[in-house]
Amino acid sequence: MRRAMSSAESALPPPSPLAVPVLMGVVFLSLIGFGVVIPLLPFYAVVFSATAWQVTLMFAVFAAGQFFGELIWGRLSDRIGRKPVILGTILMAALGYVALAYAPNIWFAVAARAVAGVFSGNISTIQGYIVDVTPPEKLAGRLGLIGSAFGIGFVVGPLLGGLLARPELGAAGFQPPLLTAAALCLAGAAGAAVFVRESRGRAAAGAQRPGPLQALAQTLRDPTLRRLMGGTFLSFAGFSAMWSIFGLWGAAEYGWDPKMIGFVMALTGVAAATSQGVLAGWAVQKIGERPTVLIGLTVTAVFLFLEALGPPVTVAIILMIVLVIGHTTSQPATSSLISRAAPAGRQGETLGANNASSAAARVLGPVMAGFLFSGVGTWAPFVLAGVLILPAAVLIGLGGRR
Repeated sequence: MRRAMSSAESALPPPSPLAVPVLMGVVFLSLIGFGVVIPLLPFYAVVFSATAWQVTLMFAVFAAGQFFGELIWGRLSDRIGRKPVILGTILMAALGYVALAYAPNIWFAVAARAVAGVFSGNISTIQGYIVDVTPPEKLAGRLGLIGSAFGIGFVVGPLLGGLLARPELGAAGFQPPLLTAAALCLAGAAGAAVFVRESRGRAAAGAQRPGPLQALAQTLRDPTLRRLMGGTFLSFAGFSAMWSIFGLWGAAEYGWDPKMIGFVMALTGVAAATSQGVLAGWAVQKIGERPTVLIGLTVTAVFLFLEALGPPVTVAIILMIVLVIGHTTSQPATSSLISRAAPAGRQGETLGANNASSAAARVLGPVMAGFLFSGVGTWAPFVLAGVLILPAAVLIGLGGRR
């Protein structure tokens, strides 16, 4: 449901035609920050003498930071506008990369990732901007384009981490890819400052809005949103469990080095970008949002179970590409369902609550995966991921309608 435009917002200048492409670039940079670390994880373990659970903790605390960031920034952008929130969070994320580049030990690295996570929790603000400036009939396609930026970032981030890392230099070998990511963030902030025009006016002075946790509780009281967010939570708990051990799994099972890990992740990133930029919008037009989610997440779960069987390396790479396509195809349809179910004037807050749900899942998933990887076997996190994603397909894809 498209929200009514206030008189303050109707007085705003029309959005720049370059605003959406620039914001896609900002999302791309956010995913570089996520992906650049994955090829480095096995070598954080070596350089800092860290265990598997400590390495996956870097994923978990980043997601914990995003949980609070999504609750704060989406709601704040509803009140003060999208642009200042987008600019401030990008600049602080750049500082997070610099701090991680100079981490002297694993616990400093964990702390740096936690702080960086808070300022990377700005995706709901960007989604809120897209909702503000997009007609309802084009919303799923636009959100799919934003999702394709995730995929492209997933190509460049791991490649950047794998190609620029110098593990033979110890901790200093992590600095080139991380400092490059910080520089790219600064470029993204400059682009947003020039090309992104504010899409909504400030809320009236003294307007009473619930606090972040109250807003989350208020959102969860809606049965439709509760079901959609529950599906989001399970889906991302499973998917993040798999990604958090991906570098460790590749090194342990197939002897992959950072360059090979980055290469395989680049392949999955190309698949993700294609599925979200092309396949997701096409699927929604042809079969609808809920069937798209049901099919996509079911395919993901089945291929995760097949990956757990320990196939030959070529088959393992193909399975990884297909399961990523399934998951990423479902995401724009889910976001579209949530944005249309959101109360008028609270799209940023509601999308923030949903992204906070996925961030909370990315805390739980990596923690469980780290313990399973160390204590049960390299295959166990894949089974966990499939078991979590199957009910997500049912909750979102077969759930009742308003």
